[in-house]
Amino acid sequence: MKKQYDIIIAGGGLSGLTAAILFSKDFSVLCIDPDAYPRHKMCGEYLSNEVIRFLKEVEIDLDQESSVDLENLKFTIAGHKSIECPLPQGGKGISRYHLDHLLYQKAIKNANFLQDKVIDAVFEEGSFQVSTATQILQCKQFIMATGKRSLLDKKLDRDFIQQKSPWLAVKMHYEYQMSDRLVELHNFDGGYAGISKIENGHVNLCYLASYDSFKKHKNVDEFNKNVLSKNEFLSDFFKNATPVWEQPITISQISFEKKEPIENNILMLGDTAGLIHPLCGNGMAMAIHSAKIAFEELNPYLKDVLSREQALKNYANRWEKTFRKRLKIGRILQGILLNKTYTRLGLWFLRKFPFLLSTTIKGTHGKPI
Repeated sequence: MKKQYDIIIAGGGLSGLTAAILFSKDFSVLCIDPDAYPRHKMCGEYLSNEVIRFLKEVEIDLDQESSVDLENLKFTIAGHKSIECPLPQGGKGISRYHLDHLLYQKAIKNANFLQDKVIDAVFEEGSFQVSTATQILQCKQFIMATGKRSLLDKKLDRDFIQQKSPWLAVKMHYEYQMSDRLVELHNFDGGYAGISKIENGHVNLCYLASYDSFKKHKNVDEFNKNVLSKNEFLSDFFKNATPVWEQPITISQISFEKKEPIENNILMLGDTAGLIHPLCGNGMAMAIHSAKIAFEELNPYLKDVLSREQALKNYANRWEKTFRKRLKIGRILQGILLNKTYTRLGLWFLRKFPFLLSTTIKGTHGKPI
């Protein structure tokens, strides 16, 4: 393996893989990730249709990969009737296991991959020295696509990493009979859960919960039984659903604090630049879209027609313009859903004015790219 690249990407999730596909058409690219493909990842596994057309442009046709076209949202809180509304754009139900592997198979045609962990990246004299667990590499531009939090975030001493986060997430696949046109969002004390089908007919349950509510219980099963099941819709789900895996995926320390899209001349993609609340259902599309923006703004620099400083500034400005409003709406929605009084008041308003639910969802999504 050579030691010098135009682009080195730390992280091979949705944003890292999309960036690898785009940049490797014209430039030398190395994507570094500690895990092999295919693999399961923490995710709601709902992909907004705003990026479906773009994925077709890079020869990934999700209509051929999944027949799960999610068109409607069902929203519930314990002790109340459900509310349903159409999703403004709709989306695909597709697992990260399958989607990441599709992107990887496309990316590896032109990009190089290294199964390793990046432990440091230093910008010196116009280039980056990137240290992994096994070697030292160089590149013109280093990109971080390491997800919600990583050792690199600590190494860079990023602001959000200094604050302890009160959130954890749980994901499990089930066998369960439900519509393949429906996304369900269920509120419970201290969090909310999303349920929808994926391409193989399984159903993905993914929920976010406060650590304070979770720590009172022994394990995930006890928490599901004693907390989630107080919502009668979730109670019915657990009575009739059969787990596919032996154990769920869990992660903690999920931070929704503000992040910067550029730090120390490093360009951040996807959740590394900013994490939208899962209830908005738009994290997957935002990750892919951020990679497209990065390619379009860095391309002139890599072709020596624009300075690095200006290219990074253009990326940061465009990232803010595209995503910052969505993140703000997501924070407001989470604040409402985790407050019992606000949730009940919101439910009353939604029953009186049901169009508000679709309007709110639209605010957390963008136009098709």
